[in-house]
Amino acid sequence: MAEDGGDGGGAGGLSRRAFLRGGAAAGLGAGLLRGVTPPPPPAAKPKAEAGVALVGPLAVPMSFRVNGQPYSARLEPRVTLLDALRNQLDLTGAKKVCDRGTCGACTVILGGKAVYACSVLAIEAQGVEIETVEGLGKLEKLHPLQAAFVENDAQQCGFCTSGFLMAAKALLAANPAPSVPELHHALSGNFCRCGTYAGMRRAVLSLAKAGPAEEEIGGMPADPNDPSPPSPPGEDQAPRRGKNRKNKKHKRKNWQKRGPNHG
Repeated sequence: MAEDGGDGGGAGGLSRRAFLRGGAAAGLGAGLLRGVTPPPPPAAKPKAEAGVALVGPLAVPMSFRVNGQPYSARLEPRVTLLDALRNQLDLTGAKKVCDRGTCGACTVILGGKAVYACSVLAIEAQGVEIETVEGLGKLEKLHPLQAAFVENDAQQCGFCTSGFLMAAKALLAANPAPSVPELHHALSGNFCRCGTYAGMRRAVLSLAKAGPAEEEIGGMPADPNDPSPPSPPGEDQAPRRGKNRKNKKHKRKNWQKRGPNHG
């Protein structure tokens, strides 16, 4: 019988000494390799579907050109251009009101066309020139459109003004001499809760190269489809004033018949 402190194990078996020797060698090898960084796994190829590269859902690097200046940010592909401008690029001129593409307060110019920034993904706006109201002018030197809006009292609260300015700028760039119907159509996608539409139309028409295309009446452009000439100021009020005088005369006569002490 082998002693307890001996090698133990019979023929072909694993002795206790051999087991301890093997464990020590394994521990030494692990210690030597502990400081070695394993090689990185091979880079995964970008996913593609129907030949189009897929990105996300995590943030990816994006680059923009806004008002002639380069910008870069890491954004999730679902972020809209409006949120990117306001929250990442600190350009807050475009206002977030409806966020549904109906009010026009977030209007910017993308590639020469007026668009709702809330309805365009930021990732789609890469490589295209973006213009916002911050690029129009400065306080010490207003853009002609901004000066015309001030001159014609075309704003009240001012919350929608930036959208109207960008829509008007896109119009005049594409059509320097718009008619009143063309102006109405270009601004029809913008909503003003204060109702300063007349002042805005006067402001834009004042910058048209051919001047106002139609005669304006009381601050509102005349209807080009109405063949009748405009009435002189006050003409439509004359019958009303005569009627009022007749009513007063009739009341005076009745008062005289009843007497001043009539109950």
